[in-house]
Amino acid sequence: MFKSNTLKTAALSVCSVILFACNSDKNNTETNHSSPVKQETPNIIMIIADDMGYADLSAAKLAGDVSTPNLDKLASSGIRFTQSYVTSPVCNTSRMGLLTGSYPQRQGGYFYGLNEMSPEFTTIAEMLKTVGYHTGYVGKYHYSSNSPESRDFPINHGFDSFYGFAGGRKHFLIHDDAKQQQHLADKKKYNRKTGQSLRMDSMWSNKEKVSATGITTELFGAKAREFISDNKHNKFYLQLAFNAVHNFTHQLPKEYLKEKGLSGIEDWQPEKESYYQWYQKGRYPNNPNGRAYYLGQLEYMDREIGKVLDTIKAQGLEEKTLVLFISDNGGSTPIYANNGHLRGSKYTLDEGGIRIPMLAAWPGVIAANQVIDNTISTMDIMPTLGSFAGAEKPKNINGIDISELLLGTDKTLNHPTLIWDTHYEYAVRDNNWKLKQVNSNEHAKFEMVELKLGTQLFDLSTDPAEAKNIAKDHPEIVKRLKALHQQWRTTMAEPKGV
Repeated sequence: MFKSNTLKTAALSVCSVILFACNSDKNNTETNHSSPVKQETPNIIMIIADDMGYADLSAAKLAGDVSTPNLDKLASSGIRFTQSYVTSPVCNTSRMGLLTGSYPQRQGGYFYGLNEMSPEFTTIAEMLKTVGYHTGYVGKYHYSSNSPESRDFPINHGFDSFYGFAGGRKHFLIHDDAKQQQHLADKKKYNRKTGQSLRMDSMWSNKEKVSATGITTELFGAKAREFISDNKHNKFYLQLAFNAVHNFTHQLPKEYLKEKGLSGIEDWQPEKESYYQWYQKGRYPNNPNGRAYYLGQLEYMDREIGKVLDTIKAQGLEEKTLVLFISDNGGSTPIYANNGHLRGSKYTLDEGGIRIPMLAAWPGVIAANQVIDNTISTMDIMPTLGSFAGAEKPKNINGIDISELLLGTDKTLNHPTLIWDTHYEYAVRDNNWKLKQVNSNEHAKFEMVELKLGTQLFDLSTDPAEAKNIAKDHPEIVKRLKALHQQWRTTMAEPKGV
């Protein structure tokens, strides 16, 4: 059955330190079923923000200019985690780790450029469908090939319905294939680089393309509410993945810009400049209104989350629904996300690139007003949902079941060891020690973020900001953590697309 997997420090072995090996081997030999934690299994809604800063949640009281009343409401009704991590500092590999409960490196996903999701890895949606859940995907998906015939497409990996778009970036306001084709023609006319565009494509509605009018955040919120209402008599799983607060944050409705006294920024015009010249203008420190645009996108997202929560309540589903909220990776400081005291940004394995805001609420089941400091990973979401739903445990799981932590019956559950690798750098967190080895900062320079080269060691219990490199003071710890990474690396696939 799904087990709590209380990985206590005093009992660590080589297997439990290298979590992927321990969990994967045991999972493949035990094919029992989990017992539901409560008699009635919950509806599940997982909300994903895009590139949201660690400090950009007003409940955390880390940034004075942030107001997220609806996310604060969600936090106060359940748990706010302070040490939750993703598996990657960039979108597609992080989302793959979340969806499969495993290290994306097992499929060759280290940074961008992963090929296609392997059928050897079960998704959350596929797992939940085995126990009768109706599944829906709304918003952004971004794994690898992005073809509707690929396993990557949501309809092809367990979702009954899909409304949204494929890929990393999407225009917030224009969703029309004809306009995108004209834009691509203009780009070709002026001999601009292949692959760079404003992504004005129409939306996918299941496997059909449909044009749409409005800001993506409101379109996705409306579709999410529709899914909830349509499935109020079913057991359901909804994955709601906003593209807020990703790049192109200036793309806000005209009425909002007028209300806030913002002049706006022109979208890229291929006849005037290269994409990268335009791209740089919107990024820190070149955009004087960058933070205001970012906060505007955050305001729209928070409002739509509030409407989703209101719909759950109006349908009488509040105490029957587990709601999770995460960001897909650390905040992107080039687009003016705020990671508070954490060093670094998306694209890096600094804490600011991999530590995220995470909330969990289930009124009447999960106690309210909790702040939990346990070290957890988004890989843990899949086995935890399986435990609540009574689903069979898939193979190839690296996450641990933290349902007892959410319920308060085992407050010791945590990940003593987590490992990251982007091919350009790697990091190991072992209890409070964190090792970073950075071999290249080429990608960081392109994205306009700072990344220090070399070997770095930090004690996160006293230095969560990673301000003081103490590698020279503890060579034995550096050696041990490098060995952990090397052993882990031998069981991962070779990098693809880096």
